[in-house]
Amino acid sequence: MTFNLQSIVRKHILSLAPYSSARDEYTGKEGIFLDANENPIGSATPENWNRYPDPYQAAIKEKIAPIKGCRPTQIFLGNGSDEPIDLIIRLTCEPKEDNIIILPPTYGMYEVSASVNNVQVQKIDLTEDYQLDVDAIIEAINPKTKLIFICSPNNPTGNIINREAILTIIDNFEHGLVIIDEAYNDFSDEPSFIPELDNFPNVMVLQTFSKAWGLAALRLGMAFANEELIKLLNKIKYPYNINGLTQKLLIENIANTDFVVNSVNTLNNNRKLLAESLSELSIVEKIFPSDANFLLVKFQDAKAVFDYLIEQKTIVRDRSKVKLCDNSLRISIGTTEENTHLMNLVKAYKS
Repeated sequence: MTFNLQSIVRKHILSLAPYSSARDEYTGKEGIFLDANENPIGSATPENWNRYPDPYQAAIKEKIAPIKGCRPTQIFLGNGSDEPIDLIIRLTCEPKEDNIIILPPTYGMYEVSASVNNVQVQKIDLTEDYQLDVDAIIEAINPKTKLIFICSPNNPTGNIINREAILTIIDNFEHGLVIIDEAYNDFSDEPSFIPELDNFPNVMVLQTFSKAWGLAALRLGMAFANEELIKLLNKIKYPYNINGLTQKLLIENIANTDFVVNSVNTLNNNRKLLAESLSELSIVEKIFPSDANFLLVKFQDAKAVFDYLIEQKTIVRDRSKVKLCDNSLRISIGTTEENTHLMNLVKAYKS
């Protein structure tokens, strides 16, 4: 494939001189640090956090790389996946000129980030079975299209996007980047695109520690791409975008992959049992196939069920107003006790 990353990067960014932090100039751990205007006395907390963290999170990336099957230089870490989503739009799209393609129903932050950056959004709906309309996507690509966002497993529908269809989009989009959001990949048997990045210079993969790893509050997202793109993202990010506490906790606990495996197995089993229970209810019209840690469920009257559950302090997401999700609620998979509680409420609804 003939792909020139610099041709899609905004010209002024290529010549931009990035901010140089104190930790760029000296990366050692030993010494008397009088360079960053930190508080040398300590912190107002029991544990000291008075020194700025590693701006490039090298220690974490060294540990992530073998887990994900890539090189540390292919990894960008962000404040959640939302940060690389925003950065890749800012890196490539000229406001009021360029556009991105999204595939509703899909994750809402793609459109929000584009709108914040005043970038046009083209929407090509998924098919009725929530797969790519490949011909329509390819037809929508124009010289000003810089990015195509594909979420697989998809949010809010939960299904895997056909891999061959994704490959067709990659092959037919040589002047832009395909962003494959794999936030829920841990719950699926579908192989990640990360180990194949050397074959796809126009692909960036997103993953997160918020789901299977159970670290949503720490806000750590991952982007994987070729080294040139990672360098450009590092060039425009905020200097210390990943706080020291998050870095410390990840370094200390990233070897705990048993927790991830056990969580995935438990939640996938709970998903199966919840789907079976919901399918027995007359008010449920359809349960969509899911490879994520949630179910999209179509009810006869989703809004009424949603309001009833809210009154019972049981919170799900009403997706009824989302394209192709009429009368549907998105239900995150809970513990056995939480799912049982939910089922008892839904069974009692209007009984």
